[in-house]
Amino acid sequence: MSLSMYQASIPVFIRALNVLTTLLQKGAQHAKEQGLAPESMLEARLAPDMFTLVGQVQRASDTSKATAERLSGVPAPRMPDTEKTFEELYERIAKTVAYLKSIDPARLDGSETRAVQLATGDVKIDFQGDDYLLSFGLPNFYFHVTTAYDILRNRGVQIGKRDFLGAIGNRSTSAA
Repeated sequence: MSLSMYQASIPVFIRALNVLTTLLQKGAQHAKEQGLAPESMLEARLAPDMFTLVGQVQRASDTSKATAERLSGVPAPRMPDTEKTFEELYERIAKTVAYLKSIDPARLDGSETRAVQLATGDVKIDFQGDDYLLSFGLPNFYFHVTTAYDILRNRGVQIGKRDFLGAIGNRSTSAA
C-alpha cells in the first residue's frame, strides 16, 4: 500500500502540534519555576527580524491549516493573531487540531495532482499538490515548530531532541 497525501499531512501536523503544546507547557513551567514573567518567554525571539515565540506558534498553526485547506478544499477557520498568553496559544493549537481532525481523509484523495498557487505580493508560485506539500507545506510548518523549540531552548527550558520528537512507540518524552 502506498502512502496517501492524507497520511503524509494531517496526522503529521496533528502530532507535531501536540508536541508543540507539550513544549509550550514546559516553557510555561520553566518560567514559573524561575520566577520569570511569562511574557519574557512569549516575546522571545532568536533574532530581531524573526517572529517571537507567539508568532512562531501562530505561523505553525496557519501553515498547517492553509496546507490542509489547499489540499482538501475544506475551509480552515480564520484565527486573528491576538494570542498573548500560554493558555491562548494552547487554545489556538487545540482549535487547529480540531479542524485538522475534522477533515475526512477522502477529501485529500487525488490532491497530489491538484493545482496549488501561492501568491505573495506580485510573485505567484504554482505547485502540484504533492510538490506543494513536500517542498513548501511541511518544510515551512517544521521551520516554525523548530524555531519555537529553539526559542524555548535558548531561554533555558530543559528540553531536548526526544521532547521535539515526542512519544515514539513506548519511548518517553524526557529531555535528551
